[in-house]
Formats: sequence, structure tokens, C-alpha cells
Amino acid sequence: MSRSKKKTKIHGITTATSEKENKQDANRKFRRVIKQKVKSEETELPELREVSNVWSFDKDGKRYNPEMTDKELRK
Repeated sequence: MSRSKKKTKIHGITTATSEKENKQDANRKFRRVIKQKVKSEETELPELREVSNVWSFDKDGKRYNPEMTDKELRK
């Protein structure tokens, strides 16, 4: 990956590098709710967005930054 770099100058707004843990927690919670509803034989199952709140994740979205250096564009 020595020659691999981002094409667009976009980065996350906060200092968090990843939302991986947030997504794992949300999906675990979602699967747990689904299993409980299936065992109780409920017919309506919730959507992922109903169970977890995306707005409480570590990153707050992305922003374009035209002044990013080559070092920041490297993967």
C-alpha cells in the first residue's frame, strides 16, 4: 500500500479514527433484539435505525478540506 492514497480531500470531523466499535455494538444490540422478538414469536421486527442511534457514534460525519497535505492523503 505504499503507493495507495486517497483521491478526495475528505476526512472525519472529530479525532476518532474509526466507528468500528460503535457499529459492532449497534449490530450486537440489533441481533439481540431480533432474537428476543423471534423467540416471543412477534411478527414485526425493528429496523437497525430504530434500535441504535447513529448520531451518538464517535465521528460526526465528514468534511472536505482543500488544504490536506500528501501525508494526510496516504492510506
